[in-house]
Amino acid sequence: MNFWDRILFGNPFSDWAIAFGIIVVSFALIKILKGPIMKKLKKWSLETVITFDDFIVLAIEKSVIPFLYFAAIFGAFDYLTFNTRTTHIIQVAKLFIITYFILGLLNSAIQYAIFTFLDKQENSDVKKKQARSLVIILKGVVWILGLVFLINNLGYNVTTIITGLGIGGIAIALAAQAVLGDFFSYFVIFFDRPFEIDDFIIVDDKTIGAVEYIGIKTTRIRSISGEQIVCSNKDLTDSRVHNYKKMMRRRIVFSIGVIYQTTAEQMKKIPGIIKATIDAAENATFDRSHFSAFGDFSMNFETVYFIETPDYNMYMDTQQKIYLEILQAFEKENIEFAYPTQTLFAANAFVQQKQEKTNGVESKSATERTN
Repeated sequence: MNFWDRILFGNPFSDWAIAFGIIVVSFALIKILKGPIMKKLKKWSLETVITFDDFIVLAIEKSVIPFLYFAAIFGAFDYLTFNTRTTHIIQVAKLFIITYFILGLLNSAIQYAIFTFLDKQENSDVKKKQARSLVIILKGVVWILGLVFLINNLGYNVTTIITGLGIGGIAIALAAQAVLGDFFSYFVIFFDRPFEIDDFIIVDDKTIGAVEYIGIKTTRIRSISGEQIVCSNKDLTDSRVHNYKKMMRRRIVFSIGVIYQTTAEQMKKIPGIIKATIDAAENATFDRSHFSAFGDFSMNFETVYFIETPDYNMYMDTQQKIYLEILQAFEKENIEFAYPTQTLFAANAFVQQKQEKTNGVESKSATERTN
């Protein structure tokens, strides 16, 4: 018998040689073409501003090219003839490998989409670290769905599996309502972004501090007194949150009072003095200043202005400067600030009444002596 006609696992040596040749030639072509093609693709991606082409190049290098090697092997196997059992094993292997590469591409696309979304925001590096847990969860969901799809394509009935997953999911949901509530609130915080890392927030007018970490179950806030406050995500989404970092400007209202001995001419100058002081201050915008009321012991002026920055320290520096300038201007104009005073007339009336009574007694005594 000719050497090439000998049978090995149901195929002559000649067919095995051809199959092996298909693998060798395919591997050689992939190896030869991969270098210049990938070099050209990488050069093209570097010339563009967008990052989607970088993702395409990376996907080709990490997934498509390795898949081509497996495709060459299975192409060679298709040239050969095997028994039913071996053919079934090869088909299952094909399905596993195809599913693996497709799910890998889907997971890469999910990670790319999320990280690209975060790249457009502030503190993107910190947010990427926080989002890794979300990416892991989404990848796990994709793998579970992929395995169900794979089992279904292998000819098994997945109805029981899906039913079991549904019943198990309901049981888990009932047993871990609080955890799931925090988990879904994490998605709300992540996509709706009511606050972000380093934002200064006040929760229900009680919890005050800067956001340090946003996790799947809890969010950690560094309070102004120094300690770390751990809040559940559900509590935060159900609460009224004041986010001071989102504030574009601060509206400042303050009142001053001057004594009643202030002349009308001095009173007319006060709004102008305040306006000039605020206009001269940096990052401050004057709104109004009016003689607003006659108080119990002072004549009151109400002033409104804006600080064009959310920075609290700058707000305090600017307000201090404005107050000092107003104080100096009032000293030059001899305008005195009022302080709580009260004039009592009851004592004078009592003394006068006593004197009148004494005078009446003395007059009566003089009349009696005369008589």
